[in-house]
Amino acid sequence: MQPFTEVTGPAASLPRANVDTDVIIRIERLTSVPREQLGRYALEVLRYRRDGSEDPDFVLNRPAFRVAPILIAGANFGCGSSREGAVWALMAAGLRCVIAESFGDIFYNNCFQNGMLPVALPEPAITAISAQTGEGEPLTVDLVSQSIALPDGQQIGFEIDAARRKTLLEGIDEIELTPRQRDDIVAWQQYDRAARGWVWVLSGA
Repeated sequence: MQPFTEVTGPAASLPRANVDTDVIIRIERLTSVPREQLGRYALEVLRYRRDGSEDPDFVLNRPAFRVAPILIAGANFGCGSSREGAVWALMAAGLRCVIAESFGDIFYNNCFQNGMLPVALPEPAITAISAQTGEGEPLTVDLVSQSIALPDGQQIGFEIDAARRKTLLEGIDEIELTPRQRDDIVAWQQYDRAARGWVWVLSGA
């Protein structure tokens, strides 16, 4: 997994509440398109017209935001089905951070498993960010200091669970983190064998 320390660039604003994972990526794309090519289909129901042409009014089609690494989204972003491909599609489109008032729980968890930083902020903070980045002005999201630097120099702090912050900074997922806890695992096994030996006999371990 690619580590995340900080990202700087345009922040595309999509102030629409309840954008679900079906909108982020259609299920049929996940059955026929390689993961690294999903970017062109991210948010396609909003990005393209019925004839397949781009909607010039959609933020990610505007020249200033075509390569935006940050998305400012509406409340409850990523709600709906438990579709990890939603995160894959956004990342394949070049996004590394999503800022929203709230997220769908499973989408939020999937972000950390794939190197995407989801930042939850109150609505006034999101409004302040959007007001300063509407023309493509660069925004910096720093996971090390847990802060967002606005174009005018203002800093907005954010909270992230310490364990999840560590996995993003180091570019590791939960599976890769497990071997680092080997000593604790072995110690627990030894304790449990002594306390509940019958369990280990029955399991054959």
